[in-house]
Amino acid sequence: MAWYTNRYLRPQFKHLGKSPTIVRPWCVNIFGYNVSLGDHAMIIADKEAKVHIVSWAQSDLEELSQLIHADSQAPYTPSQKEQERWVGQGIIKMGDFVLICPAVRIHCATSITVGNGVMFAHGSYITDADWHGLYDRAMPVGATAPVTIGDNVWIGNNAIVCKGVTIGDNSVVGAGAVVVRDIPPHCVAVGNPARVVKELDPNRPVTGREAIYRNFEQTQRMLEKADRNAHKNNTMLGWMRYMLFPRQDD
Repeated sequence: MAWYTNRYLRPQFKHLGKSPTIVRPWCVNIFGYNVSLGDHAMIIADKEAKVHIVSWAQSDLEELSQLIHADSQAPYTPSQKEQERWVGQGIIKMGDFVLICPAVRIHCATSITVGNGVMFAHGSYITDADWHGLYDRAMPVGATAPVTIGDNVWIGNNAIVCKGVTIGDNSVVGAGAVVVRDIPPHCVAVGNPARVVKELDPNRPVTGREAIYRNFEQTQRMLEKADRNAHKNNTMLGWMRYMLFPRQDD
């Protein structure tokens, strides 16, 4: 649905690179001012597993904080520590060849930087903030620290990457892992909290998602053919038949 992506979804990005492949783009929610995604991205979404990419703006948080403290006897002046929470502008910057699977959530208050060829499996969650203070739970955002994910990283199903974490190039985060500290490059990390259980051979090349696009024209024809096959029965008669006599292959 390239026309839907370009007409309705592309304007929601600060930058969306060339030739994105977005399955069910109406199930992708982009919120905020600073979301950038590079070339040849693939996003797969579903009505039951929408993709959410959220970038909060500093000015919005300041206004909310003033509103929360409006009933105080003295005028509210943010402390230095609270001001530091708002240093970031909620910048999400993702590289080329990124894969985002259904139900992925990326929530940013300061900075989330994603390299080339990164794969986010179903239900994974990336956040750079706690979103509430431990003691002042009316305070938006709470503690926040930038997240950096290197090239060709694979984030497994339902894994969580927390604030202040750096994940090195080519590493794999296992399904259900909770990453609360840095993961070095060329390794596999699992568990809660995530820890390294295997080191990859740094001298062995990793074939990243860019390999799919080395012959871009051939890849584009393949994707277009798959799209036509997926929608070949999307006719009025086909829809009526489906409503009355659904089949296993629908």
